[in-house]
Formats: sequence, C-alpha cells, structure tokens
Amino acid sequence: MLAIRLEKELEQEIDLLAKSRGSNRSAIVREAIVRYLEDQEDLDLVRQARQEGQGSKSLSELRRDLGLDG
Repeated sequence: MLAIRLEKELEQEIDLLAKSRGSNRSAIVREAIVRYLEDQEDLDLVRQARQEGQGSKSLSELRRDLGLDG
C-alpha cells in the first residue's frame, strides 16, 4: 500500500481522466507509474548500449542488414 499527497489541481485532473475512461483514480495512477518505470528501463538500456559502444544505424543501414531491401 502506498499513500501519496498530491496538489488539489493534479487530483482533479486525475479524477477527470478517470471519469472519462470509466475508471478510478487508483487505476490511473497505477498506469502512470507503470509507464514511467517502463520508460526508465528503456532509458537505462539505451545508456547501457551507448556505454558498450553500440552505435546507431540509419534506417537504410538497418533495412539492408535485415535483408529488407531487395
């Protein structure tokens, strides 16, 4: 169980979103936290790849490497 304090305006925005989705405040906050954690995980993977020297490729290079350009 987690209890947090939010500004009144933020609570009202969450309530409006929940109402428009036919949901509740807890579900909206839970979804936001899950998305945030997933985004952080993705950012960590990018940082790790950069540190390991894995560079980026252009779309045309990637298509060629995957054999998508005939």
